[in-house]
Amino acid sequence: MSIVPYQTLLLPVAHEITNNTIKTMNKIYVFHYSFKNDTGTIIIMRRCEWAKSDQMIKYHDEEWGVPLYDDRKLFEFLVLEGMQAGLSWEIVLRKRENFRKAFHKFDPKSISKYSSKDLIRLMKNEGIIRNRMKIEACINNAKRFIEVKKDFGSFDSYMWMFVNNKQIKNKFKKLSDLPAKTEISDKMSADLKKRGFKFVGSTICYAHMQATGMVNDHLVSCFRHKEV
Repeated sequence: MSIVPYQTLLLPVAHEITNNTIKTMNKIYVFHYSFKNDTGTIIIMRRCEWAKSDQMIKYHDEEWGVPLYDDRKLFEFLVLEGMQAGLSWEIVLRKRENFRKAFHKFDPKSISKYSSKDLIRLMKNEGIIRNRMKIEACINNAKRFIEVKKDFGSFDSYMWMFVNNKQIKNKFKKLSDLPAKTEISDKMSADLKKRGFKFVGSTICYAHMQATGMVNDHLVSCFRHKEV
């Protein structure tokens, strides 16, 4: 049976909806979906199952997989993906605004000028991930980012060339189908490292490609698959 992103579910009149649960008089239905009431009818919007908390659902529905071309936003995700190494993405998202304040709104030019005093300041900031190597990598990467912009005119021109300036639209049916890295992310990682970037392994690069829409890895059953 094929799975469609939208489905209408007819239930008994008496029911209540809370988060991913529909409770009727006789049965409880649990889904990884969104619900919209429409004159007593429930419209189910299926989404990727990794998006469970409110924060992850918002990120999934509004950002993940959307093609991104803004240089500063691309740098922001490069910073955040590097900070995620060894941690969950949800932890990084919870600290995202703290990072934004601590790192001059992810402005590469400002970050590239950070001194030892800034490093000490950041290491004392309890609102961010206080990993010295990751923070130093962020400062280093800001400098390398500026160099890439000089060579290619923009950072997005450089990053998107790895996918021939066109989103790769995958058609995965289950989460276990998603790769941790690909041949393209291997090439991206190798080139970034050659240019002096740090914390840019192939797995981090593929996560960056997913986040910035260079690849569309929404499951085919997810309502966002056709939208991004």
